Amino acid sequence: MLHRPRFAPLLVSLILAASACASEPTPAQDDAAGTEAGEQTETEAEAGADTDTETETGDETGDETGEVEDPMLEAEDFGCILEWPKVRRFRVTNVLGDLDATLAVAESPEGGTYPVGSLIQLVPMEAMLKRAPGFAPQSNDWEFFSLSVDAEGTEILARGADEVVNAFGGNCFDCHSKAEPQWDLICEQDHGCDPLPLTAEQFEALQNSDPRCP
Repeated sequence: MLHRPRFAPLLVSLILAASACASEPTPAQDDAAGTEAGEQTETEAEAGADTDTETETGDETGDETGEVEDPMLEAEDFGCILEWPKVRRFRVTNVLGDLDATLAVAESPEGGTYPVGSLIQLVPMEAMLKRAPGFAPQSNDWEFFSLSVDAEGTEILARGADEVVNAFGGNCFDCHSKAEPQWDLICEQDHGCDPLPLTAEQFEALQNSDPRCP
């Protein structure tokens, strides 16, 4: 009679024990797995922080690149033009506070595009204001004013882009539209506009007689 080897049950037990050991993590493996999970969590947290930072940066950029403020002047916003800097014959200011940018264009021998808020007057009775882009493309976004002035203040008689008639009986836009493109519709002796019916001395006298000035 043949006898079966008696070590077979023992071999099976050893195989099962080895399998169990392989499937259960050791303390060292537990530590490694915990470290790896911790690192993954930190990485995800950092990624989330980066996303938040990008979102905040985008919001700040949006604020900086938002719509340009569009100045809308009323009668009380006009005053003594002698308080403004004089560039050759005309007076200039910027109602949004960017006077340096306005002067840079006004004083440039090559011309340029005036910044929004630029307010220009040759005489107290009329003015032109640079509005925000899109206000009136046909007039390069200039708004023209016909004014009545006295010691009590200013009254706006007419305002608009291409329909205002000035103190000399001419349409403001028709006159200024003849300026060469680099001058942004500003008329001077050599800018391409029709000559004005007054001399430099007469314009200066009109400025000096502004009744709103103290």
